[in-house]
Amino acid sequence: MPQNARALIAYGPYEACYLVDHRKSRLQGLETVLFKDGHSVEFEEIEDWNMVEIWVNGECVFKCDIRELDYGGDGELDPLCKKALEAVQSAF
Repeated sequence: MPQNARALIAYGPYEACYLVDHRKSRLQGLETVLFKDGHSVEFEEIEDWNMVEIWVNGECVFKCDIRELDYGGDGELDPLCKKALEAVQSAF
């Protein structure tokens, strides 16, 4: 994948403190890791509960449960952020 890819992060609502809502707080590390590698990041809310998908060039390259991502932080120590970065780097 060429540098500076456009990555679309589609994320669904999840429950926290008995409220179900779309929240980006668990996506901060993912955004930071992709941005540091030179990719632009856009966000889109979807209706699938607990879901995060990363789309590059119209292809879904990574999926995970949003609740498995680390809350806040820069994503450097989160193994899912590393897997997502590898998926974006190897996308066509």
